[in-house]
Amino acid sequence: MSDDLVEPQKPDIIYETDEPVLYEVKDAVAWITMNRPKFNNAQNGQMTYALDDAFNRAVQDDAVRCIVLAGEGKHFSAGHDIGTPGRDVHKDFENRLMIPGHTNKPAAELLYTREQEQYLGMCKRWREAPKPTIAMVQGACIAGGLMLAWTCDLIVASEDAFFQDPVNPLMGIPGVEYFAHAYELPTRVAKEFLLLGERMPAARAYQYGMVNKIVPREELREAVAAWAEKLAGQPRLGNWLTKQAVNHVEELQGKSQAMTAVFHMHHFAHAQNDLVSGDSIGGVSGKSAAAANKKQAGG
Repeated sequence: MSDDLVEPQKPDIIYETDEPVLYEVKDAVAWITMNRPKFNNAQNGQMTYALDDAFNRAVQDDAVRCIVLAGEGKHFSAGHDIGTPGRDVHKDFENRLMIPGHTNKPAAELLYTREQEQYLGMCKRWREAPKPTIAMVQGACIAGGLMLAWTCDLIVASEDAFFQDPVNPLMGIPGVEYFAHAYELPTRVAKEFLLLGERMPAARAYQYGMVNKIVPREELREAVAAWAEKLAGQPRLGNWLTKQAVNHVEELQGKSQAMTAVFHMHHFAHAQNDLVSGDSIGGVSGKSAAAANKKQAGG
């Protein structure tokens, strides 16, 4: 296939921070904190690989007995980066899975290769971390943010937190790449969540078991720290085996196979958008997505 079908490297990437992820170990708990508050912790490649480094660091450190995933600032995560100066879709990183680089691949193969590594592959790996993980969610947990929270074993949310996957109404794509929706929510609620793309308040998410605990925002870190301390004090192997047991039941229910199937539907939708509009996400920008979300919320 002709090389002229490959989009060129984009040289104008501007990283606003040299530390997209903060890492701290306190009382046997690793606190991994997304650190792009200026852009509501939108996930570019730089941040995603930094998250992978942080999870691996925590797993390899025997002194760490529990892992907390958090987001700096007002929101946990606004999802995948679709419009900041640091958006780096056309930048290769050193892949950790047995997957080649993506930037020299033509057309739909570019995104398919990139997202196998950065989204689906990494999220599956984090889910299997042998230590208990807690997502500390405040404010927005949108689209790609769901993937990060859902990889964790427990989710503690602030009362003002909300969850949302608006990619079907915005882009005609059936949800984000790590398709856990039908495992996190009852069937008809999952369909509502995806088809309408509306915000789900933390209180409603709690009703369905998607969230373990809700507290006022000012008490969020304290509540998470209390659970993390308890988990860190329990038998290490017992925590790991217990986590594996529940994950195994999900696998018997077909979770990974379902994700693989929907990942291909996801990329068929990307390809359709490219053919129809010349853009894999249908011309949606960070600004237009934020405006649509604000309008839907009555803001």
